[in-house]
Amino acid sequence: LSSSYAYRLAELGYRVLVVDLDSQGHATKCLGYEGEDFEQTLLDVLVRKTPITEVLQHTPLPNLDFVPSNLSMSTVDLALMPMAGREFKLRNALKEVEAHYDFVVFDAPPSFGLLNLNALMAADDLFVPVLADFLSFHGLKLLFETVQSLEEDLQHMLENIFIVINSYNATFKLAKEAVEALKTHYPEYLMPVMVRQCTKFAQASSEGVPVFVYDPDSKGAKDIQALLNEVLKRLAVQARTRQQQQQPA
Repeated sequence: LSSSYAYRLAELGYRVLVVDLDSQGHATKCLGYEGEDFEQTLLDVLVRKTPITEVLQHTPLPNLDFVPSNLSMSTVDLALMPMAGREFKLRNALKEVEAHYDFVVFDAPPSFGLLNLNALMAADDLFVPVLADFLSFHGLKLLFETVQSLEEDLQHMLENIFIVINSYNATFKLAKEAVEALKTHYPEYLMPVMVRQCTKFAQASSEGVPVFVYDPDSKGAKDIQALLNEVLKRLAVQARTRQQQQQPA
């Protein structure tokens, strides 16, 4: 989702940076690259103090860049553990380049380690892709407890939390029941757009391209476009509200 979302933003003319946080390098692969081909990753930025400008890579799409990942990233949590200010390493590293981009998209593994904590501390908005099942539903409780601790202990408030139902299959009774549970318990966070189950995502990944390149007319691409439209609309409303609040009475 993150690589397709970021790619489409870039296609629309926004300047986008993708930061791959997963040691499996899925976002890197979905953009058409192999993580093992890169000597440097975010590990070098966070642990070895390499400037992020030396690690980020450019894609054929002029306004889409990325920070690659590979298996070396699996040691980053351990390396960050003894460091002072370890929760802020990513946020501080991005200061060098954030003015060059309209959006920075973090692709994070489903875990609660120091690397993901860094991503949360650097992020304004949190996207939570969930499957329409009750295991995902229960996992949200732990996630919201983590977010609450960020607010209380580290004074970092996320502007938005977007829960996105992914790989949805309306023919499954349990999926429909899980969606109803999400609507009941997380109505203020649940996005109205669901990303339907679509084989084109897997096929696009195997080809090393985003779904918008592989099949822009697929239902998966259409769902991400609808999700993107909804998010951009909400961000625009929030921006206008902030401007109005800043104007003198």
